[in-house]
Order: sequence, then structure tokens, then C-alpha cells
Amino acid sequence: MRTLVTGGAGFIGSQLAHLLAERGGETVVVDNLVNGRLENLEELPDGSFQFEQSDIRDFNRMQELMKGVDVVFHLAVLGVRHSIHSPHENHEVNATGTLNLLRAARNNDVKRFVNVSSSEVYGTARTVPMTEEHPTLPHTVYGASKLASECYTRAFYDTYGFPTTVVRPFNAYGPRCHHEGDSGEVIPKFMLRGMCGKPMIVFGDGTQTRDFTFVRDSARGILLAGKSDAAIGHTINIGNGTEICINDLANLIAEVIEKPYGADVPRQQGDAAIVHEAPRPGDVLRLYADSTKAKELLGFEPEISFREGLKMLKAWYESSGKSPEELLENEKVRNWE
Repeated sequence: MRTLVTGGAGFIGSQLAHLLAERGGETVVVDNLVNGRLENLEELPDGSFQFEQSDIRDFNRMQELMKGVDVVFHLAVLGVRHSIHSPHENHEVNATGTLNLLRAARNNDVKRFVNVSSSEVYGTARTVPMTEEHPTLPHTVYGASKLASECYTRAFYDTYGFPTTVVRPFNAYGPRCHHEGDSGEVIPKFMLRGMCGKPMIVFGDGTQTRDFTFVRDSARGILLAGKSDAAIGHTINIGNGTEICINDLANLIAEVIEKPYGADVPRQQGDAAIVHEAPRPGDVLRLYADSTKAKELLGFEPEISFREGLKMLKAWYESSGKSPEELLENEKVRNWE
């Protein structure tokens, strides 16, 4: 099988590339390296992939790269915080870029197109756990652009009979996750800050919740969506099926990195501290996945528990060859500005 992975040098995309390499076949990794990093692909076996530094908005180049491709996994994206300071570019990449890829894939008779969307299309949960039928009322241009990309993907299935699937991963974490720039996310920021004695910064009151999934589980669900005929024409959540508030997340990470925090713990130098700041603009208040459909159509179930996954991330940082202080040099705290 010949596959093409857009955003394949990014966080989830590179994990998917690793899974594909384990299964053999040819993989074309497309990334413009705005958020992706070549070092994410360093451990892949020689000859297991072809790297192409390209922008998905380059329609002619995408057409060329899709010749002979069986399955496209589309993960190239500009993120939620980016959309706050650069909404038009965010829409261009996430929505128009997806339309470009769908056209190129259909022109090349690609056998399957998997569009990796986001739980951000839902906005804040009205009911939980959230099934795929939950209303889609995104809070940000990012969420709206991902929803537009979903609509294009489903339209290609309904209009042309083109074999597409949409997957909606809930928040992923694990090795290679982003802590830097406008792609920085809460778990790597909390963990690195705690490890080097800086306070974990919570935006808002910390009661907002998320459903976190270890990245290998997220990538495995995406891979299964590209292999299952039953998934064609469907939109499918990929989540862990658990909910944790951000305040509890900070305390759990403090436990995992063995720097306790809490009113009942005597304050010692080097212990984790938590600081609250004003809420982030457009922040979703509650996400909690129902992944029943993924189990029924894909045979997907998460394998890594949350605490185990956090320990694995900590071990990865410790083996990276860089100190937490070095890794945090490029952190941007208010990364939507």
C-alpha cells in the first residue's frame, strides 16, 4: 500500500508515519515544516518513507505527489491559537487546503481519503459524553475551518461517491507534542514548567475539562479509519472516554513529575506551583468523547491509561538530551497574541 500523510512531520502525523513504517509499504510524508520537525522522523527506518517539503495549497504539486497513492491521511493544519491572530491564513490552510487535496486525490483515483478534523468543531459540550451527532458550534476560526473541511470531505462522498472518512480526535498528548509557539498545548507546557520549577499557568478558573488521548492511540485510530471499509462515508470520534478538569490535570502532572502541589503539602523549593490568569479567547469549556462508533466501525479502543501516558511523556523528555529549561526557551505563554 502506498500512503500519503500531510502534516507527517508534525505531532500526530509523525506518530502515524511510525505506525505505517511498522506495517511496511511506502509512505510519502508531506510537510511545509511550519509546525512539523524533521527530527520527528529521524527514528523511521531508512527507505520507509519519502519526505516532501511542500504546502498543501500548492495544487499542482499535490496532484503530482498523489500519483499511485492508495490512501491519503490528511493531518496538515494550522492550530487553534494561530487562528486567533491569523484567521484568514488559518482558513486558507485548514479549509481551502483540504478542498485542494480532495480535488487532487479524486483526480488521481485515490482509494481512500481520511480527513483528520478536531473535537474543536463541537465547541463546548451541551451534553456528555459527546457523540458524533452533538451540535457543531465552534468557538474559533480554527474550529470553523475544520468544520468547513469536514463538510467538503463529506460533500465529495455524497456528490462524487469518492471514498472519504472524517475522524475527530480529541486532545492528544505524548512524545513529540508541541510546547512551543502558537502550537503549544497544556500538557507539555505544564510538565516542562513543573520539571524546571516554573509555575503551571492556568487560563481561567481551571474548571474547563478535556478528554486526553495518548498520541499512539490517536494515530492508531486514524490508521484504522484508513483500513476499514465500514468507515467510508462516516464521521468518527477518536477519544479516551474520560474527562479531567485543568486544575486536576495540573495536580496529576505534579504527582507524575514528583513535585507535589496542594494545600495539604508543605511548600518546598522546586515543588510545582499553579498560577491562574485571565481566560484565553474562544476557549472551549468542556470536551468529553463518546467513541462508541470508533469501537463499532474500527475496533478501536484506547490502550494507554492517562497516568501511564504522562509517565511515558516525562521519560521521553528525560531521554531527549535537552533540559526542561532548554526546551522552554521557545515557549510563548500567551501564544494566541
